[in-house]
Amino acid sequence: MNAQSVAQGNEVIPKPMLSSILGLVLTLGVGSLPFPAWDNEPKDVAHMLGNEAIYWALVGATLGYVVFVEKRALSSIGFRLPPFRDLLLGSAFAAAIIAGLAVLYLLVLPALHLGEDQAVGALTAAPVWWLAISVVRAGVSEEVLFRGYPIERLLSLTGSRGVAALLPLALFALAHVGSWGWAHLIVAGFGGAMLTWLYFCKRNLWVNIVAHIVVDGVALFSA
Repeated sequence: MNAQSVAQGNEVIPKPMLSSILGLVLTLGVGSLPFPAWDNEPKDVAHMLGNEAIYWALVGATLGYVVFVEKRALSSIGFRLPPFRDLLLGSAFAAAIIAGLAVLYLLVLPALHLGEDQAVGALTAAPVWWLAISVVRAGVSEEVLFRGYPIERLLSLTGSRGVAALLPLALFALAHVGSWGWAHLIVAGFGGAMLTWLYFCKRNLWVNIVAHIVVDGVALFSA
C-alpha cells in the first residue's frame, strides 16, 4: 500500500483526501455547531468572552491543522499578501453588501413581516468593547471556517465550484439562525453569497476578512 494512502474496507483513500475531509469536519462541522451554552452572546461578560474564545480556538486549530497535519502553507487556504488594489476591491464589495443589507432590512424583511428587533436590541445594549472585539473575530473566524479552508479543500476534492461555493454558504447561513432567528437566514445568505463571490474573484482571505469586518462594523455600530 502506498504510504500516502489509508485503507477503508476494500477501498484505499489517499491521505491528502482523508486529511481534507477531516479538516472539513473541523471547519464546517465544528464551526457550525450552535454551542447552546453561548448562544445568548451578550448575556454577561463570561458569555461574551467564552464565545470569542471558542471561535479563536477554532481558528487556531484550523491554522495548526493546515501547517502541522496537512503540512501545507497557509496560502493553500487563501492567506496571501494582497496588493493594495485588491483591498480596495474588498472595500467596494463591502459597500455593495451594506447597500444590499439596507434593502433587506428596510424593504424585504418588512414586506415578509419578519424582523430582528430583539436580537439587534440585545447587541446594541452590549458593551462597545465587546462589539469591537466581536466584529474582528467574526471577520477572521467566519472567513477561515466558511470560506478559505472549505472552499479550497472542496475544490480539490470535488473539482466543482458549485459544491465548493454552496455547501459552506448553506452552513454559514444556518449557523446564524441559532442566535438571530430564521429571518437572519435571508440576511446571512445574502452576505455569505457576496463574500463567497469575492473569494472566488480574488482567492485571497485577507481581502475577504477586510470586507467582512467593514460590513459587520458598519452594521453593528450604525444599528
